[in-house]
Order: sequence, then structure tokens, then C-alpha cells
Amino acid sequence: MKLSVQITRGIESLFGTRDENIRVLEKGLNVTASLLHDSLEIEGEEPNVIRAASILEDYVALVKEGQLFPNGDLNGYLRVVTEDPEVTLRSLVHSGRQRNFGKKTLAPKTVNQRRYVEAIERHDLVFGIGPAGTGKTYLAVAMAVSALLNKRVSRIVLTRPAVEAGERLGFLPGNLQEKVDPYLRPLYDALYDMLDAEKVEKLLERAVIEVAPIAFMRGRTLNDSFIILDEAQNSTAEQMKMVLTRQGFNSKMVVTGDLTQIDLPSGKRSGLTHVVDVLRGIEGISFINFDDRDVVRHALVQRIVKAYERYETMVSGAQLALKLTDTGAEASRIPPEPLTGRQPESPEIPLV
Repeated sequence: MKLSVQITRGIESLFGTRDENIRVLEKGLNVTASLLHDSLEIEGEEPNVIRAASILEDYVALVKEGQLFPNGDLNGYLRVVTEDPEVTLRSLVHSGRQRNFGKKTLAPKTVNQRRYVEAIERHDLVFGIGPAGTGKTYLAVAMAVSALLNKRVSRIVLTRPAVEAGERLGFLPGNLQEKVDPYLRPLYDALYDMLDAEKVEKLLERAVIEVAPIAFMRGRTLNDSFIILDEAQNSTAEQMKMVLTRQGFNSKMVVTGDLTQIDLPSGKRSGLTHVVDVLRGIEGISFINFDDRDVVRHALVQRIVKAYERYETMVSGAQLALKLTDTGAEASRIPPEPLTGRQPESPEIPLV
């Protein structure tokens, strides 16, 4: 089946850099797209062609209404709408309304990002769990900055475990703060992206914004605060409990982490995996789970995440099969138990 959709404006952003956007549409719906004079011709199986045409019609209408699609945004939207038939491009764009975060104006780019932002608005404790590049930390910092600027909180507290990924803190130069700052750099980067550098420095000097390792949280009560625990997969169960119980009155807390990147010593259970089991279903707490479809970095990041998931599934399956084989082999090598009780006597054979 073939259908043509007239497109007179926004053709450059529709195709994207090196046609990456149109390739998402083609691959996601198993169709081919050909650019004609002033239209895009879609060819493939009837349901897929109709779905692709509907997405393109939404795009054309949104562009006519003045909707802008900055670099990368449309790619993320198309990934969502091609994988979820219940979501339309128009509803995704409109529901992900733009919000002002200091000098940044952002809109959630995926369904889970939208759910994440809405959960932070509605709940006092939110867990954002998923792979790298899904915007967990960035959006949490953006919401914290927005709450501070709108005077809903009086300070921001950003913390993360200073867990070494192969290095040791003691061998780094400088005092304690200089030693842990590299581990907290992603939080600083997000802050400087939201606010002017001078304003960030002033807020840090006045302790309105505090960036500190998790060990500095013990014994405190954080009222009127927006607290973010980042890289929570590297906290222990004890540290997680300690941080969660720091939350005071009129405070929000967001906990982010990636369960596939745990740097804790072998045999030490992550506090994030533990807390999911402990707090799941508790009223007032929201868990948002991201996946590879929510990756909003370079397209390669999404493929890398998928590749690691496939590899880990394959390895865990092979290990299980090997364990079952070994168990069966051991069972076959177990000698039979000795017979107990008196054995029946052999009948006597009369001598002739």
C-alpha cells in the first residue's frame, strides 16, 4: 500500500541530521519513505502505512501551529510513537508541556520522562530507575531549580555516594572536598546548565545549594529542601535508609540510579535494589522505571544499552544452564546409599 502526505514546511527537521528521524519512522513501522516534490510517499503494509501517515499528519499540523522541534526532540518523539500505538505525536507533544527551569526551557521527550516530571510534582518521594542517558538526574536537578526559584523550597541538597570505580579517594590530591568533587561533577554540570555561573557560585557560597557526598547527610533533618540522591545504586542498604530518613517538613526527595552500573564491592547489596523491595507499594512514593526507549543522548547510547542487556541476558542464561548441568553431573556421581536392614538369605541348595 502507498499513501502520500503533503509536507510544505519543516521538511529539514522532519528528516533530521543524516536523515536520522525519517529512518526511525521507517525502521519502527517497517515502511519506506520517498520524498517527492512537496510530499512524502509511504509504502508498506496497510496498517503500518496508515500509522505512519497519521504521525506525519500530526507533524504537519503541529508545524503549522508554530510548534518547534529542536535538534533531537523529534527523534525522541518518533521513537515513542512508533513503538506505542496508543500514543499520538500530538498528544505526546502537548502533554509534555514546556517548563521553565532557570535559563532553560525544557519539555519531557518521552512518556516515561513526562510521568517522571509529573510524579515529582505530585509526590514527596520519587525513585527514577533506569539506564544512562534517560534524563533521570538532569530532570531532577531541573525540577529542584524550578522549586527553588519559585520559592517552594529554601534550599537544594544534592548528594551521591563517593564510590570509586577502580580508583581510591586517598590517592587523589587535595583536601576532602577536592577529593570528592570529581564524583559530584555531573550534579554541578546540570546546575551550571540551568543557572548562570555567577548565580550558582553565590548560591553555593550561601549554602542555598549544597553538593556533598552521602556521608555528610548523617544526623541531619532537611526541612524546606529539595533533596536529590544521585547514583543511588552505589549506596548500601544502610546508607539508603539513612538518607531517606533525613527528609523533613515541606521537602521533596528524588532518588536516581542505574541498577546495571553498580560499583559496590562484590557481595555488597545495593541499597537501591533493597529499597525497591522494601518500599514498593507504599502510599506517597512513586517509582518510575526508564528503559532504552527513554535514552535521549546520542542514538548510539540506546544501541549500547540494548547490546549490554542482550549480552547480560545471554550470559545469565548460559550460567544457569551450566549450573543445572553441573548439578545433574554431581547427582550422577553420588554413590548409592548402602542397603540397610537384614538381607534375605539365599536358599540352601541340597547336596546330591
